[in-house]
Amino acid sequence: MRHQFLSTVAISCIAVFVTAAANGGVVRANDDELVPTGKGWGERPAPEAGPGEGAGQGKGEAPGQARPKPGGNGISYHGGKLILGTTKIYYIWYGNWSGNDAPTILTDFAQNIGNSPYYNINTTYYDGSNNHVANSVAFAGSTTDAYSRGTSLSDSAIQGVVSDAISQGRVPKDTNAVYFVLTSKDVTASSGFCTQYCGWHTHGTIGGQDIKYSFVGNPDRCPSACAAQTIGPNNNAGADGMASIIAHELEEAVTDPDLNAWYDTRGQENADKCAWTFGSTTTWPSGAQSNMTLGSRNYLIQQNWVNANGGYCAKAY
Repeated sequence: MRHQFLSTVAISCIAVFVTAAANGGVVRANDDELVPTGKGWGERPAPEAGPGEGAGQGKGEAPGQARPKPGGNGISYHGGKLILGTTKIYYIWYGNWSGNDAPTILTDFAQNIGNSPYYNINTTYYDGSNNHVANSVAFAGSTTDAYSRGTSLSDSAIQGVVSDAISQGRVPKDTNAVYFVLTSKDVTASSGFCTQYCGWHTHGTIGGQDIKYSFVGNPDRCPSACAAQTIGPNNNAGADGMASIIAHELEEAVTDPDLNAWYDTRGQENADKCAWTFGSTTTWPSGAQSNMTLGSRNYLIQQNWVNANGGYCAKAY
């Protein structure tokens, strides 16, 4: 997800220069279709691209699939796999989280996003056999990593963090899961955290299996770039900001896990098309805003693209 600075932080955009959102989410067909990178922007496909080629690869249409025309809902299916059934979430808490209640806030979030009206938006996405994404998410566990790869992580180092956690048995190997590397304030990602993106998702071959994973940086490191507001509804601006980024990356990882399933002609995935738009909000006495309640907590979460009725951004379906 890439950030776009607008007139106020509250309406900042993470995932791309959101031209499509400015145009009401309408995608115009052209002969130069881009494919997603998982970081919020599209690129021209490599001629040899195909699924299962390692981290950040597998872009473009699945083998044997004709290039699709833009769908009537502003986003198209390109033949790749989706995560079906219950999607599991694993957290890898990287860095130093002592004295921070983010683990409690974000674990609550992961435990309650499934079966919600918000996550139900993803059920409008399906594979080539018309199998739809399920409104089912399970928080399956977490582990910690105390700076095993330092405080500046390359993309390959982030895959290494996930690989280490799995190979060392700290989390199980699960092809129906998304592994989130969540970094403390003092950790950056060298390929563009805070300047090009606030989070991203991709896949890679780990232990002989296609594993989906995501990087989510702490907005406390760069609040003007990666936080929608300076006061969060759970009184932890960094964790509250991370909840929104996690939601964004989760829905993209489910509907486009190998970067070759659902996206539009600009290479925008479903959440990219609604990046940092929130719909109606409630303002609390602290000044924090929220737009949904999951479990016992309030959150300000980016909307997602509904793949129905012409396509539109929403916070529930």
